[in-house]
Amino acid sequence: MILGLLRSQENWLIQSNAETGEGYRDISIYTPEHIGIVIELKYAHDGNLEKACAKALQQIREKKYAVGLRRRGMERIITYGIAFYEKECMVVNGENKKSQ
Repeated sequence: MILGLLRSQENWLIQSNAETGEGYRDISIYTPEHIGIVIELKYAHDGNLEKACAKALQQIREKKYAVGLRRRGMERIITYGIAFYEKECMVVNGENKKSQ
């Protein structure tokens, strides 16, 4: 569903499960404005959405998912950890701004 929503931006290049850094990031986006976006998705098996979002952002940092975006000329990188549990969802960006 998330990929479908993102694809509505016609001038964005969107990749899913692309190999980069030291692993495979869930979603990466390249914009014409040279903004790169990395999104890591987690299912919060215990219902702790905040913990799952933190784990997603930690994975982005540890696995160096932004490296490929920087190599392709992205000047600014925005990261998001998104966690799901049943019908709940939480989004946390790399600057720790949350929304539910």
